[in-house]
Amino acid sequence: MSHPRRSPDDHYVTDTSELQLEIELILGKHLPTNPESPPPLQRNQHLQFLVKNLVQGFPSRYISQDASQPWLLFWTLQGFSVLGVALDPDNKQKAIDTIMTWQHPDGGFGGGPGQQAHLLPTYAAVCALAIVGRPGPRGGWDQIDREKMYEFFMSLKQPDGSFLVSHDAEVDVRGIYCLLVVAHLLDILTPDLLEGTPAFVASCQTYEGGFSCASQPYFSAEADESTILLDTIRPPLGEAHGGYTFCALASWIMLQPYLKLHARTEPQSLVNYNKLMRWLVLLQGNEIELGGFRGRTNKLVDGCYSWWVGGCFALLASQGIGGGYGRDVEPASEAQDEGEWDDDDESVWSKTWLQRYILCAGQHPSGGLRDKPPKPADSYHTLYCLVGLSAAQHNVYLSPARRAHVAAQWRSPSRYANEELRKTSFLEVLSWAEEEGGSHVLGGSANRVVGIT
Repeated sequence: MSHPRRSPDDHYVTDTSELQLEIELILGKHLPTNPESPPPLQRNQHLQFLVKNLVQGFPSRYISQDASQPWLLFWTLQGFSVLGVALDPDNKQKAIDTIMTWQHPDGGFGGGPGQQAHLLPTYAAVCALAIVGRPGPRGGWDQIDREKMYEFFMSLKQPDGSFLVSHDAEVDVRGIYCLLVVAHLLDILTPDLLEGTPAFVASCQTYEGGFSCASQPYFSAEADESTILLDTIRPPLGEAHGGYTFCALASWIMLQPYLKLHARTEPQSLVNYNKLMRWLVLLQGNEIELGGFRGRTNKLVDGCYSWWVGGCFALLASQGIGGGYGRDVEPASEAQDEGEWDDDDESVWSKTWLQRYILCAGQHPSGGLRDKPPKPADSYHTLYCLVGLSAAQHNVYLSPARRAHVAAQWRSPSRYANEELRKTSFLEVLSWAEEEGGSHVLGGSANRVVGIT
């Protein structure tokens, strides 16, 4: 394999260009001799890395993550799931009991026992329970206080439709994503909870096309010293970022059923999908960077953005933007004429390159996955490299056939106050499916991980 050309610096050397060159020289040492035969996925080593953290505890350097205990457990449990492994009943119960110590008496979950409730650890705790929990006594799922959870959510809501991540804290679009996922999982969606939120999410899109963490609400001062929120001028705060962008885009898509039902009362707001797609595509590294993704313009590639950026393309495809994703195939249309040509991959990004980055540069020799060499493995990068690998291997899409099946099985409870929103929202989230025969696994089936739908 010929050595690829390094990134240009336009004959103007800066600290940034020197660091870029340094990383390219390191990554160049991980280029496979045969691009189609990368190193195999070291499944057993990665499982041992996760098991060691779960059973023996995390290394001392994780002390700084004391307020992120739900995340450490979620990253571990979801890592098992993507590798196709489930916990035994005893360890599941230990996980459930641990998670429930994080529930705050006033609603939500904190980052550890006795810590303040916060939207981000609430997401991690509830998602961890979705993996190991069960209905019934000591199962965790029924012990979540949904009424107080909803009250906690509403206490964080701001006039512009945004949410604080915790009391006396900041607004962050990642918190909205966490809130919406939990509200779906716990079946506590209401119009009051979602009012104004689509307009806020859309206002976080920057001139580049990606999303920042928040936007600046503008107010008009009145004679009585009160203020009125303006609908239009809400400039985004900060630059476009891969993590914020995934959370904003996923939130925007989860909000579509609400928008369709409340189009007359909600402010008109739009997301520029084409500008977003262009920005996402340009974040994929070139050949010398092994095709990994960076999280911001002019930054270094990082394995975690395999998911935060790579996971956005299926979301955009669900809105009709981009190609290379599945569709329902009618039995009568499966046979093609001899002269008919069906494009295999209409994708605008290279799934093969991303898999190559994760397998060649993302895997640590001792187990676990990482940002990039020579950095150590950690739980965060282990999960998001693995789910990024899943996004590159599998085609997931909104299936009309699955939606019709779910709709046919739907039974509405009597006197449910928000049944129309509830049904529409659940039909949407339950309609994701994986295209049969649509996997593209670099290096053979041994490298395959579980599809995420």
